[in-house]
Amino acid sequence: MSDRSSSGLAAVSTALLAMSRHLEVRDVLKTIVASARELLDAEYAALGVPDDHGGFAQFVVDGVSDAQWKAIGPLPRQHGILAAMLHEARPQRLADVRRDPRFGGWPSAHPDMSDFLGLPVKDGDEIIGALFLANKRCPRPPGGDGCGFTEDDEELLSILAQHAAIALTNARLYERSRELTIAEERSRLAHELHDAVSQKLFSLRLTAQAAAALVDRDPVRAKGELKQVAELAAEAADELRAAVVELRPAALDEDGLVNTLRTQIHVLDRAHTARVSFDSSGIRALPASQEEALLRVAQEALHNALRHAEADEVRVALVRRDGGTLLSVTDNGKGFDPKAVRRAGRHLGLVSMRHRAGGVGGRLTVQSTPGTGTTIEMEVPGG
Repeated sequence: MSDRSSSGLAAVSTALLAMSRHLEVRDVLKTIVASARELLDAEYAALGVPDDHGGFAQFVVDGVSDAQWKAIGPLPRQHGILAAMLHEARPQRLADVRRDPRFGGWPSAHPDMSDFLGLPVKDGDEIIGALFLANKRCPRPPGGDGCGFTEDDEELLSILAQHAAIALTNARLYERSRELTIAEERSRLAHELHDAVSQKLFSLRLTAQAAAALVDRDPVRAKGELKQVAELAAEAADELRAAVVELRPAALDEDGLVNTLRTQIHVLDRAHTARVSFDSSGIRALPASQEEALLRVAQEALHNALRHAEADEVRVALVRRDGGTLLSVTDNGKGFDPKAVRRAGRHLGLVSMRHRAGGVGGRLTVQSTPGTGTTIEMEVPGG
């Protein structure tokens, strides 16, 4: 390889390190494309992941603005040069893609491209993507179309494409394992809910039937049975809440509060349509009782936001403030009137959250009005 290409290996190494930092498939695709474009100093780069229907499941570009990309229109189909890379499994290096007999044109908003370098991204014998670059940046002779990509460029991009396949495969495996984790968590919760609540609900039904039978002939006894129905319903609600939020995860002992929250919020973000995000800064280890209380309050607040508030965005933050640690859970849901909730005898777990905060020397505040979302904050000393 030439001296230029040898120096390019350092750029390849940098690109590989960048790819290894990401686990999300979309992030890996973006990093591959940006790295390839920077590595070979091209004006445009793209990577398409084919679907099973003649199109692309994902198509990521670099060098095209968001507005321009939107104006271009639908994703390309598997035809022309793209189809060649996906089906012939060999590089495509062209001085001018527009003069190739396979070229079929592009939408009016599409940037004009000339010199072209494309390679398939392969996992073993399977082609999992098509990576291509266009318009190499270099001095262009007067009246000429450009200098074009070289054999050295092709070799460097081939190295990058091989490692891109590994990064993309790993990202896919990670996402599949995470999906399995979500499914396993749902299954575990279903099992816990069944064991904890089914017996209470069975008793509740029998008691309600007894009350209904006594209403006419013995109203006093019926009133007693109805009181028991209310008590059983409250117990069932407590059992339900315990099954969801009281199971202390081993990760809290092993990973600490910040990592445990980050992991659980990551799972919630995948499992719900709402966007759930987490941010933390400057947090040190807290006493175990405080970490557990903060985690339980966060879980209860998240449960309310995702199940009752109809929010499409929930933000969780854990930060240092005035010598203490502040947890905040903010949603853009429908909100509520805390006073009206108390008058109606519904608490949305607020009593439990206040009890937890007070039990570790902290305090809980709730800010919410109908239509404006909700913010729940818990502050504890230390951290």
